[in-house]
Amino acid sequence: MAFSITIQSWMLGFVMLGLRMTCRVKVHNDPRGTLRDRGQAYAFSILHAHSVAAAINREPNTAAMVSQSEDGQLLIPAYRLLQIKAIRGSSRRTGRQKGGREALEQLVEHVAIDSSIVLAVDGPRGPRNHVRKGIAVLSRQSGAAVVNVAMVPRKRIVLRGTWDRMQIPWPFSCVDAYFGEPLVPDENESVEDYRIRIQESLNELEAIHDAAEHKAATEKAAARKRKA
Repeated sequence: MAFSITIQSWMLGFVMLGLRMTCRVKVHNDPRGTLRDRGQAYAFSILHAHSVAAAINREPNTAAMVSQSEDGQLLIPAYRLLQIKAIRGSSRRTGRQKGGREALEQLVEHVAIDSSIVLAVDGPRGPRNHVRKGIAVLSRQSGAAVVNVAMVPRKRIVLRGTWDRMQIPWPFSCVDAYFGEPLVPDENESVEDYRIRIQESLNELEAIHDAAEHKAATEKAAARKRKA
């Protein structure tokens, strides 16, 4: 079983490396230059469905949170090939909360050395488009602005059977990266209010630039919730 997972993970890694080498990315409303000029750290906030497209467009010295599940294990070789630092917490099943805290501390440290991070904020298991509070906590603790990004491949495979409708760009295709306005917490804003603001901004970004997919994904998430 472990050998099979290892083979699958390295195959995925070389596929993602091939996509990075062949896909073209077009950015829209990119705030990174302005943020760098101001000395403002930032963290990218993406939907889990956009993880592949975001990984092939990573910045130098990027770190990403990787879940402790087998799905997360599959990403380790891919991130190694793409030179993305994979940050994971405790691998003990009973220590997930502790592992989450450890991972958050590592992410804060990574931001402090003037490096970027990427968080799939509705992962690892959904519900899709529901932003978890980790990105808001990270932003408050590190001082990093949250930059929402919607990655929209012009030609793609949509894995409709997955909870997030994962998207895989076609080789040699173009991926549009739509950036939202950088977000920082207000002085008296609670973590929950900040989380909601991040969520509304990210979902609006996808709804504007990938309306059909956003509609299909939210309808699927609603159907899953009704069955639960």
